[in-house]
Formats: sequence, structure tokens, C-alpha cells
Amino acid sequence: MDGELNFFEAKYTAVVSDLHLCEEEPINHKHPLWKKYKTRQYFFDDLFFEFVRHLNNKSCGETVELVLNGDIFDFDSVTQKPESPPYRVSWFEKKTGLKPQEEKSVFKIKKILNNHSVWVEALSWFINQGHRVVFIIGNHDLELHWQAVQKQILEELKLTKGQKQQVRFNEWFYISNKDTLIEHGNQYDPYCLAEDPVNPYILRFNQIEVKVPFGNLATRYLINRMGFFNPHVDDNFIMSAKEYAQFFLKYVVRAQPQLLFTWLFWSTVVLFQSFFDRLRPSFKNPLNVEERIEKIAVKANASPRMVRELRELFVAPASSYPLIIARELWLDRAFLIMLAFGIFSQAFLFINNMYTISYAWVLIPFLLFLPFFMFYSKSVRSDVHEYKEPREKVLTIASMICGVSRIIYGHTHDIKHELIGPIEHLNSGTWSPAFLDVECEKAIDDKTFIWIEPDDPGPGRKAQVLHFIDGGEQKAFIKNKKIHTQVEPA
Repeated sequence: MDGELNFFEAKYTAVVSDLHLCEEEPINHKHPLWKKYKTRQYFFDDLFFEFVRHLNNKSCGETVELVLNGDIFDFDSVTQKPESPPYRVSWFEKKTGLKPQEEKSVFKIKKILNNHSVWVEALSWFINQGHRVVFIIGNHDLELHWQAVQKQILEELKLTKGQKQQVRFNEWFYISNKDTLIEHGNQYDPYCLAEDPVNPYILRFNQIEVKVPFGNLATRYLINRMGFFNPHVDDNFIMSAKEYAQFFLKYVVRAQPQLLFTWLFWSTVVLFQSFFDRLRPSFKNPLNVEERIEKIAVKANASPRMVRELRELFVAPASSYPLIIARELWLDRAFLIMLAFGIFSQAFLFINNMYTISYAWVLIPFLLFLPFFMFYSKSVRSDVHEYKEPREKVLTIASMICGVSRIIYGHTHDIKHELIGPIEHLNSGTWSPAFLDVECEKAIDDKTFIWIEPDDPGPGRKAQVLHFIDGGEQKAFIKNKKIHTQVEPA
């Protein structure tokens, strides 16, 4: 291996993102499709061990920088609770999972790592070979901000004091070898951004918590309680009214007939909590704000000025606009239905006081209202897909701030390698158990990664997206229209 490790320089860099490691879901024998994607049969821990061995061999004995680019752990999907907790677990938490408080986040990471012992062994082996690892925090593993959680991960890896220096936890970005900016990408998604990753905490009822964005609250409170929806694929839970009806009749009606009430109640909870959390200021110590920025800069191989300027590129959170959230949750349509029914019922009661008529007459204006309601429903489109993709302006400004010509994101789960203006843009895809169907037969998890190596004979480095298969690799290929054709940088 090389001599002393230097995070500023990297000859070889590998980037993976969106592993979404979570607790093991026990098989539901009564309803075997319930959260089937979380069962052990879809764990890829053994394949990940082969992957890090492959990186070790591929580097020919030199140091590899492995960047785990966000959503490596999925705290949002952990719903198990400790049997004898040393802290209070509320009724709310029993229904939705533990809150993002420090000691509860430590329980979650222990549960995840215990269920993925082979993955832990693989990463520990990789670090023991002299390589280094950079964790970048994404929107599903925001609880990595807790120092106790980071400490727990290092303890599970069983590293020596010196080896712990080979591991970094970065708040939202990292600059590799002065030529590549690596971010998870959620900071440009209004539904999933951490509003202030420099100070990610809020104070709620005398308890300090990590501030969770709207999209992740929806996973915690809504999708977790509707176990036939796979949270790793947007198309699996963002549907038209017709598709929802077909899905309900095919999968849900027998196992979860009360789904409409579950959706209405928990969607309302998500709406109100995301809005009121938006009003809560970040919990921070004004005396160490600059110190925090300097530490973030050091870990990211950046300057404090870069940290401040990159923060200015963040989008406004969707929680600032409750109507947008209501529309995404379909609460606007529920409100229209209830409003129309209320108006028609009051009109019926008013007329019934003067003339005795059958209550069935209230159905006539309601049926006349339905075509207008259907027209409105079809005209509403979810913006989740649109806002996930990076904007050319953001890519260009970020590259100017950091002095790089290559930017790598994750978050969207779509592999990319393209030129957007002068910027080489890549997306490492996902390793998550992502399926297009409830039966978990139509997989879209490509097990892809980005490999950056010296460009022979050029002075710089070149990058490519590769698909890892058991025992080797191949160049990533197009599987659907969402994946862009690779374009070699000029």
C-alpha cells in the first residue's frame, strides 16, 4: 500500500450511493408481500464483500478512496423498538418508529449493522487493507449527524485508533483530488433537502432532534404503514387515481382494507408536522458556527468560503408551501370531496326543512360534481421527479465554486454519465432493493458504481459508470429511457 494517507490526493476513487441498508423484515406468512423488499433474501452483503475485494485488486496495491455517497443507511424505514428501552417510547413512535433523537438513533444503527454483519465485515476488511472511506450524509441517513451514531459505526467496524483516521463523515459534500465534487444531491430537491446541514437539529418539547424533511416524514409516517409500497421507487407510490384503485383492489383490500383512513390520518400528520417544523429555527450555538463551518471544510477538502457559497445554492424547502405538500399527498383532492359533500348536505338540510325530500337527492349534485373533480385530478401532476434532477445552472456554479469540472450525485437512483454544459455529470445509481412490482420480480437495482482513475496518457483522471456483477464488472448500459447515454468528456 501507499505510505501515509492523504485525503487531498486520490489516484483511485470509487463512488457508490443509495444502498439503503435497513433492518431485516420478518416474513409475514399471512401476507407474504408485506414489505417483501426488506426481507433477508434481498440483502446484497455478500456481493458487497466481493465488490470491495474487486476494488482492492483493481487498484494493484495502491490506496482506493471509497466514497459512500448518501443514503447508505435508511433510518426512515427502521420501525423496530427496543424491548426494554431506557427512554420513553410514545404511542406515536410505536406506530411510526423512533424519533430522530441521539440515543434512539444509536439503537437504529445498531439494529441495521447487526442485521448486516457481513457488510460491516466487508467494510472493515477494506479499511484494514489501508484504503479510506468517506461517508456523505444523505436525506435517508440524516441521523448520521449524531456523533454517537458515528462512534457506534466505528466501534462495529472494530478499527484501531489509527484506522479510524481513515474514515470520515461529511455533512453533505466532498471534493476528491481537487477535480471532483461529490454530493448526494438532496440539497437541490425541495422535498428532501436538509435545510441547514451545518446545524441540522431542532428543539422539540425539550428534546433535541435531527430535522427531517417532508419527503422523509412521508416515508416514516405514511409509506411505512402501507407495506405494499416500495419507497425506493417513486413510481411505486406516485400513481394516478386509476392506478391507485387497481393497486388497492389487487393487493391491499384483503390485508389493509382501512388503507383510506390510514392515508388520510397520517398524510394530515405529515402535512402539519412538516409545516410546523419549517417554523422551528435550527438549534445551534452562535459561538461555534464558524468553528462548525471550518470543520466541515476540512473534512470536505474545501475552504470555509466554499462551504458558505455552496449553501447558497440550496433550494427552498417544499414545507414552506403547504399547498404543494397537500397536493403531493392528495389531501387537496380529499378536501374538495369533503367540501363538496358538506355543501351538498347543508343544501339538502336547508331544503328538507321546507319540503320533505329523500336524502338520495343529495347524490344528484354530487354526481354532477364528479366530472369536474376528475378533470382537476387528472390536471394535477407530481413534481417529485422534476425536482430531483440537477439544474445546469447549479452544476455550473458549483463547479466554479469548487474549481472542478466533474460533479457526482446520487439520490435519484438513475445512473447517468453526460455532459451538461461544460460539466461532466455522473450519477452512481443505487444498490437498494428497488422493484417495480410488489412481488419483487422486476428489479431495477443495478449495483452500479463510479470508478475514477488516471487518464493515460493525459495528466488528469477519467471517470466511468460500471455495473458490478459477481466476480467482475462491465460498463453500465441503458435499461430504460431515464438513463442517459454516456458521453465522454472533451
